[in-house]
Amino acid sequence: MTSSSPRIWFITGISRGLGRALAEEVRAQGDHVVGTTRDGTSDLGAGVHAVPLDLSRSESPATAVRAAHAVHGRLDVVVNNAGYGLLGPIEETRDAEATHLFEVNFFGALRVLQAALPLLRAQGAGHVVNISSIAALAPMAGSGVYAASKAALSALSESLALELVGSGVRVTSVEPGAFRTDFLSPHSLRRTEARLAHYEATSGEAVRALEKLIGQQGGDPRAAARALIQAVRAPEPPLHLVLGADAVGRTRAKLERLGADVSRWEEVSRATGFPRAD
Repeated sequence: MTSSSPRIWFITGISRGLGRALAEEVRAQGDHVVGTTRDGTSDLGAGVHAVPLDLSRSESPATAVRAAHAVHGRLDVVVNNAGYGLLGPIEETRDAEATHLFEVNFFGALRVLQAALPLLRAQGAGHVVNISSIAALAPMAGSGVYAASKAALSALSESLALELVGSGVRVTSVEPGAFRTDFLSPHSLRRTEARLAHYEATSGEAVRALEKLIGQQGGDPRAAARALIQAVRAPEPPLHLVLGADAVGRTRAKLERLGADVSRWEEVSRATGFPRAD
């Protein structure tokens, strides 16, 4: 692929939300899209090829990656976007709910990567984009297990970037804040079945605040898509792309809290080693 050639984007979950906005913007800017939906169909029109993907089935990601690669004979940008949210206190979360969430949000993305990376390395070029969440960097009450699934994806991205040094393959973890998509709707968000009155003032209040945000989110998904494309095209793409003014604010506050804890306990932390032998 020359620098002027259209890129081939493989984007999981293009039926709605940020994935759909990204697919539309990629096509508008002249690149090609192979995207996934649950049934392998798409209404995005010419220039967008859809393949089926069910992230909860262990064999599905590899099959989808092979089908996507066969369309144009290469993949240049692999975007792990598909996933869903889960709201509810950690204590309320049942094993089955947590397991399915991780199966989709983390292990599904991992399997996509494991299928795509040999292709990208063979090309000597490519870009992996993992759509994480601001919850991975600055978790809130009421979404702890979801935050954990996304934090795992962000951590995996950091390690993967180090493993791929010298391969020509770049890695970016995207941590979006609240964007005006249907992510907060039942299409993309689930609630834990159990209900404990003890958490009404903490997790319950956080969940109610999120419900009030529906349709009022400050983030424009098309603007987020353009920012993501800009990052992919940059000579030095970011390892972390924090999207949204709210996400930037939460990240900076988290960094301040973390720095304060490290500084306040630094003397204790440093005193945990074996005494130096003189």
